[in-house]
Amino acid sequence: MPDPVRDRWRAAMRLALDEAGLAVRGGDVPVGAVVLAADGTTVLGVGHNEREANGDPTAHAEVLAIRRAAAEVGEWRLSGCTLVVTLEPCTMCAGAIVQSRVDRVVYGARDEKAGAAGSLWDVVRDRRLNHRPEVVEGVLAEECARLLTDFFRDR
Repeated sequence: MPDPVRDRWRAAMRLALDEAGLAVRGGDVPVGAVVLAADGTTVLGVGHNEREANGDPTAHAEVLAIRRAAAEVGEWRLSGCTLVVTLEPCTMCAGAIVQSRVDRVVYGARDEKAGAAGSLWDVVRDRRLNHRPEVVEGVLAEECARLLTDFFRDR
């Protein structure tokens, strides 16, 4: 059955899934992210987890994609942009999302242990903050979750 809220983000989530696959090569948890311009199709930045590859605890897919998108547009404000990520953002990434002024966060799999976009916490929509992006969850959720499950089962 068609889902107009989630279906429009499927192509971008497939790009994020491709990015997530790159994380595994570096020995990292397979999470991938893509920042889209206001048109919803132009890719401004991509990222995958690189904590192990770079020895950097902040090298999460979302943070890297946001950094690259900001470099592409030449400013830190990513108003109008959408962040598409395979796993619900953690608290650090949720903070980066709020600070970058991304308009929308689209994620695949929920993270019941560390999610900060509705599961464990809801940092991105906290009314006390000055920016609250729209959140769309569950885009290709099964594929995103399976990638993570397979990774941890093989460990």
